[in-house]
Amino acid sequence: MAALISENFKFAALFFKSKDVMIFNGLIALGTVASQTAYNIFAFECPCSTQRNYLYGLAAIGVPALAFFLIGVMLNRNTWDLVSECRIRKCRKLSGAAAFALLGSIVGRAAVAPVTWSVISLLRGEAYVCALSEFVDPQSLENFPSTTQSSVIMAQFPCKDVPAELLHFWKYIERRLKYESQLLGWMLVAIVSFAVFLVMCGKRCCSPLGYQQEAYWTTYRASEHALFQRTAEVHAKLHAAESIRTFFGFVALEDQEKGLLTACQGSKHAISSLEWNQITGVYLYRENEGTPLYSRLNKWAKYTIGNNTEAIEMEMLG
Repeated sequence: MAALISENFKFAALFFKSKDVMIFNGLIALGTVASQTAYNIFAFECPCSTQRNYLYGLAAIGVPALAFFLIGVMLNRNTWDLVSECRIRKCRKLSGAAAFALLGSIVGRAAVAPVTWSVISLLRGEAYVCALSEFVDPQSLENFPSTTQSSVIMAQFPCKDVPAELLHFWKYIERRLKYESQLLGWMLVAIVSFAVFLVMCGKRCCSPLGYQQEAYWTTYRASEHALFQRTAEVHAKLHAAESIRTFFGFVALEDQEKGLLTACQGSKHAISSLEWNQITGVYLYRENEGTPLYSRLNKWAKYTIGNNTEAIEMEMLG
């Protein structure tokens, strides 16, 4: 039984690891749904005033979506790889197709939360009803009394701050506006779904890699990033310990850190800015004489092991 549970756990871990991007996007969407629901319950309050309704309703849909998009762009590692590429190499060897693919990846991942927010807002309908209530034509409502301040009265309907004899019109107005809002929401879902389908088809058709190798490349990049982060943390700690030892003559280390320092004795302490620049920036899949190079670090390591200094000087900065 223990072996069966262990095997099932390993299978589940491998499955979720291979689907990390999809799961991450799903978690972002669920978080966005939760925050949008909480906002509508605790914070949304239609001003019920002409001209203010429209601005407030659009702001309730658009401003959080824009904020989520900017946060998504900032949290995407590819964004800063692109910035580093333009800063270090002036984007000289970044082709138009590569730039388009990279920007598409950044925008696509950053758009998950804002699209989710917009769709949920439209499907719930509160913001749309608030924004468009003042533009409902009273003449389209049967037996609605004529008035010179129709827009003012219509703007007050979401708060039900209207004369008692007009309240029975609110259900019809709300139903009509929610129909329009939900229709727009489902149209947005359909458009986004079709766009994602086309992008995925284009990606598969244009990729130089087979499905299995692309899955391997994804696993390699995730593993390299995790190992690099852990190793960089230890390396920085050891480098700091050496600097502190030089200044004070000793360094106060815990037992685990002392063992780590001993195990990593003789490691490379000084890494030049040139080497950091060589492994930093945008990278798309390449091969060297049929050998896959899966990242800038992978390419740097291959050329360094082969003592190919010319390639390092000419290729690594390109």
